[in-house]
Amino acid sequence: MKTAVVTGAAGGMGQAISRHLHADGMHVIGLDLDAEGLGELAAELGGNFTPISVDLTDPEAISRTFAEIKTEHGGLDALVNNAGTCLMSDFPHIPAEELDRQMAINFTSAFHCCQQAVQLMLDRDGIKKIVNISSNGAYNFDVFDPPHYRASKAALDTLTKDLARRYARDKICVNSLAPAMTETPLFGVLTEDVLQSAIDAMPHGKAMRPEQIASWVSFLISPAGDVSSGNVIILNQGRDVR
Repeated sequence: MKTAVVTGAAGGMGQAISRHLHADGMHVIGLDLDAEGLGELAAELGGNFTPISVDLTDPEAISRTFAEIKTEHGGLDALVNNAGTCLMSDFPHIPAEELDRQMAINFTSAFHCCQQAVQLMLDRDGIKKIVNISSNGAYNFDVFDPPHYRASKAALDTLTKDLARRYARDKICVNSLAPAMTETPLFGVLTEDVLQSAIDAMPHGKAMRPEQIASWVSFLISPAGDVSSGNVIILNQGRDVR
């Protein structure tokens, strides 16, 4: 049985991804600071789901967690860097600590998880997968996203391309998914008018569902995704086509 790590597993997108990979027959290890949310997901999924409560902004905690994964599972077949948030102060009034926290959650946590995961993948047979959950906000400037959020996701996509090139011959495929408006608890950080404006900009007149994004993650991790690496796949119902 193949093993996958999903970060931010207790959130809306993380739950959907964990459910899908679990249904695909993988042993899913869910990482999140929210121990209660992980416990609820574990109760739902039952066997072949391991919840680990960990602060993903703490590099040493990440290192210990992946050492535990190596001990228990011998290696790793897939990593989904899903953990993320959108902090809403606007430029130029963004406190320094908010910038640091935004980068720590959205980019630095993924960087350290990739560092640890690659070491567990190198001796694993077959083609291994890293999927980074980015955002259409890194590329579309017609709708509101704070600049530190955009920057964190753009950095994540650059990491995707670097690792894809660096580890291509080691059979590690690395891709980013960059969704536009998707129904997750992050909707709660937006004001009603900003949220409605963003949804109105979607060609189908509605936001996407976490389950739809999870299906793309599943596809990339499946054998069908073996030929894809170094790509940023934008999911936005064709909103940006000019």
